[in-house]
Amino acid sequence: MFAVIKTGGKQYRVAANDLLKIEKVEANVGDIVEIGHVLAHGEGENVTFGAPFVDGALVTAEVVEQGKNRTVIAFKKRRRQNSRRKIGHRQLLTTVRISEILLGGAKPAKKAAVKAEAKAEVAPEAAPKEAKAKKDAAPKVDARAEAVAAPLFKAPKGEPDDLTVIKGIGPVAAKDLAEQGIITFAQLAKLTEKDVAKIDENMPFSADQIKDWREQAKELAKK
Repeated sequence: MFAVIKTGGKQYRVAANDLLKIEKVEANVGDIVEIGHVLAHGEGENVTFGAPFVDGALVTAEVVEQGKNRTVIAFKKRRRQNSRRKIGHRQLLTTVRISEILLGGAKPAKKAAVKAEAKAEVAPEAAPKEAKAKKDAAPKVDARAEAVAAPLFKAPKGEPDDLTVIKGIGPVAAKDLAEQGIITFAQLAKLTEKDVAKIDENMPFSADQIKDWREQAKELAKK
């Protein structure tokens, strides 16, 4: 059996156990997500189409990985106008494995319930040890969360520069850079290759894009 689903503005033909990359879905690895927008389903030559969606049809999938697509560069140049614009974009993707194609309002298998039953089978004497382990691990989890939330760079004191003067940096990009501690031309001009790689890994900007901003910032920092 196969189904045609719609998610992230795109359509996919899927079957059970298919591995698929779709636009980012807010879920953790191992979670089961439901896709209710089923446009059609069938088996062999027997196909049923929806109007636009098939009533009672549902596709479930297990989240395998959260990641990013390759960087796409959009470059625009106006002849004899000394105008160039270069923007990079990395689409967030979720890799899922199709679990079930359900029809007629059928309910998906409840894997979460199986996990809950397995926890209930833990011996009573083991429960205090498990609770203590969770309590000891709690501060470490909080520390990791704080580390993730911390900006990539330390912002210098003083008034920030208007980074939107640099070609390719709009208000949104300038705000993203400020949140990561980059607020002046001098900071951009002094970025090392290691810094560029760090930004490329943690922010939606490509390495080529950041290097272009760095060259422009060097000239602006001299003024």
